[in-house]
Amino acid sequence: MQNLSLTRSSLLEKNWWESRQVVLPAFDLEAVTEKTTSSPTWLHFGAGNIFRGFVARLQQDLLNRGLADTGIIAADTFDYEIIDRIYRPYDNLTLMADLRPDGEVGYEVIGSVTEARKADPDQPDEMARLIEIACAPSLQMISFTITEKGYALNDMKGDFLPIVVKDMENGPAAARHAMSIVCALLWNRFQNGAAPLALASMDNCSHNGEKLQSSILTMANAWKERGFVSEEFISYLQDPSRIAFPWSMIDKITPRPDASVEAMIEKLGVSDMSPFTTGKGTFIAPFVNAEVPQYLVMEDTFPNGRPQLEKAGVYMTDRNTVNLSERMKVTTCLNPLHTSLAVFGCLLGYTRISEEMKDADLVSLITKMGYQEGLPVVTDPKILNPKEFLREVIEDRLPNPFMPDAPQRIATDTSLKVPIRFGETIKSYIASPDLDVRSLTYIPLSIAGWLRYLLGIDDAGKEMPLSSDPLLSELQAPLKDVHFGEPDSVRGKLSPLLSNPTLFGSDLVACGLGEKIEKMVSEMLAGPGAVRNTLAKYVR
Repeated sequence: MQNLSLTRSSLLEKNWWESRQVVLPAFDLEAVTEKTTSSPTWLHFGAGNIFRGFVARLQQDLLNRGLADTGIIAADTFDYEIIDRIYRPYDNLTLMADLRPDGEVGYEVIGSVTEARKADPDQPDEMARLIEIACAPSLQMISFTITEKGYALNDMKGDFLPIVVKDMENGPAAARHAMSIVCALLWNRFQNGAAPLALASMDNCSHNGEKLQSSILTMANAWKERGFVSEEFISYLQDPSRIAFPWSMIDKITPRPDASVEAMIEKLGVSDMSPFTTGKGTFIAPFVNAEVPQYLVMEDTFPNGRPQLEKAGVYMTDRNTVNLSERMKVTTCLNPLHTSLAVFGCLLGYTRISEEMKDADLVSLITKMGYQEGLPVVTDPKILNPKEFLREVIEDRLPNPFMPDAPQRIATDTSLKVPIRFGETIKSYIASPDLDVRSLTYIPLSIAGWLRYLLGIDDAGKEMPLSSDPLLSELQAPLKDVHFGEPDSVRGKLSPLLSNPTLFGSDLVACGLGEKIEKMVSEMLAGPGAVRNTLAKYVR
C-alpha cells in the first residue's frame, strides 16, 4: 500500500485521500496563501491543539464555502519548535481526527493556516515579518490561545515577573514576554498608519478580553513613563473604535495526541505522524484528536471588520451574553468538574477521564457540584441552556470512551485555574443574601483534594508525578511538614494558602471554609485508601 506524507503536493493525490474518507480543503490553497501573504486579515498567537483543531477550522469552513478568501497566519511566542517541526515540514497543514462517541473517527485536512512564524526576538527575520503583518491595514484581528498564564505579568505575590521588568526597562525593540511582543507590534501598527484592529482572546479563562487589555495597557503605560512610546499611542489603545478587546467563551476538549489515534492514522497510510515532546515540554503531533462538540461565543466588536464567523457556528453577541456564557461554563458547568476529576483522578490512579466517569463516587461528586452548588449561582445566558449544557457534559462529553483525555493533562497549571473554577462560585455564595457559603461541600472537597494532590503521594501511598504548575514550589512550601499517614500533621498548616485571595479568589479562612477544608485534607491523609474513603463519605 502506498503511503503519503501530509504536504500540499500529496493533496494532489485526491483519490488516495478520498478513498480513505479524509476530507480535503475545498478551496485553492495557493490562491488563498498568496492573498493572505499580501493582504493578511487574521494573525493568531498560540499555535497549539485548540487553535489547529477548532479556531483554524472555523476559517477552513468559511474558505470551503467561498465566504472568505484569506487564511490565518499562526505565530508562537513560547515554543518555537512547534513551528519548526509541526508546521513547516507539513506545509502548515494539520490532520484533524474527530473522536465521536459511537467510536467512529472523522478525518479532515485543515489548510486554512497559510504561514507560521516564531515570535522570537533573537530571529530578526521572523520578527520583521510579524511587524509587516501587524502593520498591514488589511489586518482585522489578532487572536490568542496562549493559556491564561500567557497574559500574566505578575507572580503570586503581585510583583512583576523578572522578564516583564526587563521588558519595561528595555522598551518595545527588546520585548520578550508575549504581552510585550504584542504591545510592540501594536506600537509599530500605530506608527504606520494607526489602522483599527481587534485583539481577540479565545483562551479558556474568565474575562479573557479584559485580561488581555489590562496586560497590553500595563506594558504600554510602563513604556510611556520611560519615554519609549507616546501619549497618543495610549489613546489609540484605549479607543474601542480603533483597538477593541472582544471577550469570548470557548469550549472544545482537545486532549494530547493519543497512541490509539496515531495507530489509526498509520493504518490509513499517512506517514510521519508520530507525536513528540519538544525541548520545552510540549507533547504534540502533526495531527489533532478532539471531541466533536464545540462552542465559541464572541463579543461582536471588530473595528476593522471580521470574518463571517457566525456562518461557521460562532455565537456573535454582546459582552454581557459572552460573560454569562463564560461564567456558566468556566465557573460552574464544565471547568470545575474537569479540575475535580483531574486531581482525584491522579490520586486514584486513573489515566483517562472517560474511565473516571465509570466511578460512581467521582460521578456523584461532579454531579452534585454542578447541579446543587453550581446551578444556583448561574445566570442563564439564553443562547445556551445551562442545565442542558451541564447534562451534555456529564452524560455525553466526559464519558466519551473514545476521547483519550487524561487527568494529568487537566491538572496542569491548576493554581491558575482554582480562583476562577472554584473561587467565582464561592464569591457568589459570599455575596448572596440567600446562600450560605458554609453550606458548600463539593467545592471544598475538591480544593482539599487538590491540596492533598500537591503532596505528590497517591492514595496508595506511592510517589506520584505532578503536572507542571508555575506556582508548584510556592504551594508546596507550606506543606513541607504535612505527611502521608499523619492526619494531624496538617493542622494549622493550611491557613497561609487558604487565606490567600489571589490563590482562591477569596479568603477561605475568613469566609468559614478553612476548617472544613483542613478537616477533609486531614481525613485524606489517614493512610492508603483514605482519599477514596473521604470521597465516599461526602458524596454517597
